[in-house]
Amino acid sequence: MKVAMLFTGSGPIVILTSHDSVTAPALLEKLEAKGIERFLAYELPLDLAKKRYGGHFITVLNDLHETDDLRVLDYNGERAFALFRLDELGSPIIHEPVAAAA
Repeated sequence: MKVAMLFTGSGPIVILTSHDSVTAPALLEKLEAKGIERFLAYELPLDLAKKRYGGHFITVLNDLHETDDLRVLDYNGERAFALFRLDELGSPIIHEPVAAAA
């Protein structure tokens, strides 16, 4: 399982996914279907996210099935940003569609 904070055009969100990477093609397709085509992502330690979100994390994790490999753990960017210190974020992962660079 991966937890990542994505900085999108509308602000930060925290996702939980069974994909190995936030740039896995199948996950990118799901994000694009939700209107998220361009983002900065920072992986978060699973145990840290579990500790910060408590019962809500367990609820979201238990709803994650093989056929449902993307869950939004937190869509409230202000809360998500406040729960984690910047030094707790991993290295940035940048995703931008090729067409957006033109």
